[in-house]
Amino acid sequence: MAIQSKYSNTQVEALITEMLALLNKHQAPTDLSLMVLGNCVTHLLEKKVPAESRKVVAEQFAKALTQSLK
Repeated sequence: MAIQSKYSNTQVEALITEMLALLNKHQAPTDLSLMVLGNCVTHLLEKKVPAESRKVVAEQFAKALTQSLK
């Protein structure tokens, strides 16, 4: 069964487009782009997710990322 998101494809695609455009604007190579995005994820986890939930959310994120590559 497919996972249903509470966000529309339009919302997700708009943010992806803007973020990729910003990385392109700065001519960020792949390794720098991944480092920046990883630091953004860490920042969001630290600032927006309660401490007791961070590990589980991080693991779910990592699992989703890995599965998206298959």
